[in-house]
Amino acid sequence: MGTILKFEDIEAWKLARILSKEVHQLLKLDIYNSDKRLKSQMYGSSGSVMDNIAEGYGRGGNKEFSQYLWIAKGSAAELKSQFYRCKDRTWISDEGFNSLYNQVEEIEKKIQSLINYMDSNESKGRKYKNR
Repeated sequence: MGTILKFEDIEAWKLARILSKEVHQLLKLDIYNSDKRLKSQMYGSSGSVMDNIAEGYGRGGNKEFSQYLWIAKGSAAELKSQFYRCKDRTWISDEGFNSLYNQVEEIEKKIQSLINYMDSNESKGRKYKNR
């Protein structure tokens, strides 16, 4: 695992940011205005993935970071479920669904790798270094 000096260095965060932009573009389509709740949930969960990675990193403790990574992973799973709802309503093509779903799968794998690393690391985190 490379050195991470800021949350923007985290590969899962970078990929989640790209995904969030793609979800935003998708939700610009008029069809999504017929279910404003689903639209809002998709905005929320796509943003939550990247936001929880950033917040967890910002807390400076490995256990807290790991907990926020689990939350980010949960938001990723929620977004995949929302993609299914869009597919079932034929608001998204099979190709579009597969592309977005696979992006989320890749992000989940990166998050899980980071969780595994954090859980195996003896350090308590940055905020404990000078204590």
